[in-house]
Amino acid sequence: MDIAVNLVESYLRLTGYLTMSEFEVQARREGGGFDTITDIDIMAIRFPGPVYAGDPHTEDDSHLLLMDDPALLLEDGQIDVIIGEVKQGAADFNPGIKRHEVLHSVLRRVEWLFEGGITSVVDELGERKVCEAPARGGGTIRVRLVAFGRAPATDLHTMTHTHMVETLMGFFSGLEDAFRPVQFRDPAPAMLSLLLKTGFEVSKEK
Repeated sequence: MDIAVNLVESYLRLTGYLTMSEFEVQARREGGGFDTITDIDIMAIRFPGPVYAGDPHTEDDSHLLLMDDPALLLEDGQIDVIIGEVKQGAADFNPGIKRHEVLHSVLRRVEWLFEGGITSVVDELGERKVCEAPARGGGTIRVRLVAFGRAPATDLHTMTHTHMVETLMGFFSGLEDAFRPVQFRDPAPAMLSLLLKTGFEVSKEK
């Protein structure tokens, strides 16, 4: 797996998302047969509710173990779905990610969650890169395109490498007791955790 994809997937999982990574999208050619039209680097879905580094038993413990990142711009009671492009360089979108058949194919994996289906969601997402729709059983679902990579700042549609690394380092150091026994198998969090455990300080060059 690409190391940048691994970093993104690790960051999203630790902040409460269920993820799929590096899967191809096929479409039928005119006259029959299928072609791969693009690959989706990351798809992630997060259900409402706080995420903890351990099992909290008291209110004070819950506060100490809370893993929260305000940069995700999560809203109470809202499901957040991310369709992401991951770059080692500048954070931008490949044209294929906005194609109707690509977005339709990807969102069919979570279609059951939408009260009114995904047709209008696909159309709005392709035009605006974000859509909010009613969720089955109440509440809303926000679907957004996000480019992960190098960028001046993090916002609704952009997540920087710097922010993800700093957030993970903050989790590992601020919740050291909870993470000390963890043996990460994925290379990105494993290396960051190892650097902290061995006394290194990681900082961005000014």
